[in-house]
Amino acid sequence: MLLKSYRMENRLLGSEAEDINTLTGRIWVESKKIWKVGFPAMLARLSQYGMFVVTQAFIGHIGELELAGYALIQIITVRFSNGILFGMSSATETLCGQAFGARQLHMLGVYLQRSWIINLVTATVLLPVFIFSGKIFKLLGEEEDIANSAGYISLWFIPMLYFFTLAFCVQKYLQTQLKNMIIGWVSAASFAIHVVLSWMFVSKLRWGIPGAMAAMGISSWLIIIGELVYIFGGWCPLTWEGFTAAAFSDLLPMIKLSISSGVMFCLEFWYNAILVLLAGYMKNAQTQISAMSVCLNITALEFMLCVGFIAGSSVRVSNELGRGDARAAKFSIKVIFSLSMCLGIFFFVICLVFGRQIASLFTDEVSVIEAVSSLSYLLAFSVLLNSLQAVLTGVAVGAGRQSMVAYVNISCYYLIGIPIGLVLGYVAHMEINVSNFLCFSRFVSFLWFFLFQEPCHPPLS
Repeated sequence: MLLKSYRMENRLLGSEAEDINTLTGRIWVESKKIWKVGFPAMLARLSQYGMFVVTQAFIGHIGELELAGYALIQIITVRFSNGILFGMSSATETLCGQAFGARQLHMLGVYLQRSWIINLVTATVLLPVFIFSGKIFKLLGEEEDIANSAGYISLWFIPMLYFFTLAFCVQKYLQTQLKNMIIGWVSAASFAIHVVLSWMFVSKLRWGIPGAMAAMGISSWLIIIGELVYIFGGWCPLTWEGFTAAAFSDLLPMIKLSISSGVMFCLEFWYNAILVLLAGYMKNAQTQISAMSVCLNITALEFMLCVGFIAGSSVRVSNELGRGDARAAKFSIKVIFSLSMCLGIFFFVICLVFGRQIASLFTDEVSVIEAVSSLSYLLAFSVLLNSLQAVLTGVAVGAGRQSMVAYVNISCYYLIGIPIGLVLGYVAHMEINVSNFLCFSRFVSFLWFFLFQEPCHPPLS
C-alpha cells in the first residue's frame, strides 16, 4: 500500500525521466509540464466562459434591448461578483501549490474547505446585488427599459453566483496537483450540453430569456457535480481525507491572502464593468452597450485561453518555490511567456482579418456590427496584450504577491485609465473607440514590475 502511494505521489509531482542537460531538452520538459496544467485549464475556462458567449449570442438574436440588458448584467453585476470570488479563490491556488511542492499533500483538502467557507459567506453577502440590480442601475442613471431588462435577467444569474463559489475553489485545488484533465473534459461535455439545450429551449421551444438562462444553469451545475463526484469518489486519496474541523481553524491568515487576491482581480474585472456602465450614458446607449459587450466578450474569450498560462505559471512557480528552487521558477516563467506571446500574435491576426464577421455571430443589428468593426484594430491589440498579462498575473499568484499587483492595478486602471477614458470619451467625443486603448498603461507597469522584481516566497506557507 505504501509503495502504491509512493508511486502515485511521484506521478502527481510530474517526475521526468528525460535528459535535461541541454537547453532544448530543458525547454521541452518545461513545456510539457506547462501544457499538462495549461491545456486542461484552457479547455475548462474556454468551455465555461463559452457558455456565457453562447447565451449572449442566443439572447442577441432575440432583440437589441435584451442584448443590452444581458450585457449590463454579465459585464457589470456578474463580473463584480466573479472578480471577488475568482480573486479570493486564487489564495487556494497559492497555498495548495506551495503545499503540493512541499509534499504536505493532506493540507490541500484543508485549504479547499477553508476556501469554501470563505467564499460561501462572501457569495451570500453579494446576493442582494443580484436581487436589486434593476433598481441599482436606475439609481446609476441607466435607461429605464435597459435597467428593467437587466434586473429581470439578473434573477436568473443567482444560481450562477453559487456555482462560482464552489467551482473556482475546486478547480484550483485540482490543478495544483496536476489532476485538471477532469476539469477540462467535464467542462467540455457541459458546454456541448449547453449548446444543445440553448438551441432547444430558445430556437425550438421559443422560451426566450428563461430558456437561455435555464440552459446555462443546468449546464454549469453539471460541472460541479462531476468534479465533486471525482473528489469524493476516491480519485484524490492523498489530498482529500474527508471533511475536517481543521478547516475552521487558522481562517484569518487565509482571509487576509484571499482579500489581497480578491482586490488584485477585482480591480481588473471591475475596470471593464465601469467601461460598460459609462457606455450606457453615451448617445444610442443600446448600441454602445451592445458593441462594448461584444468587444469585451471577444477579449474575455481569448483571455480564457490565456487562463491556461495563468494556471501554468502559477502552479509551476508555486511548486518550484515550495521546493525552494527559485531558479527553476524563473526558467519556467521565460518558457511560459514565450508560449503565451505566440498565442497572442495568432489571435491578433484573427481579429484584424475577421473583425466584422466575428461581430455578426453575436447580433443581427447592423449598427452594432458597424460599431464593433470600427474597434477591430484596438480589439486586436487588446487580445495581444491579454496573452502577455496572463503570464505576469499567474506569476504573482504563484509567488503570493497579489497585494503588490493590486497596487499596480489601482495605479494603471483607476488613476490613469479611467480619467483618460472620461476625457477622450466625453470631452473629445471619441465615445467607445478609446476604451481598449487604455489597457496599454497597465501592461507597461505590469512589465516593469515583473522585470525588476524577483519571485519570493508568499506570506503564508
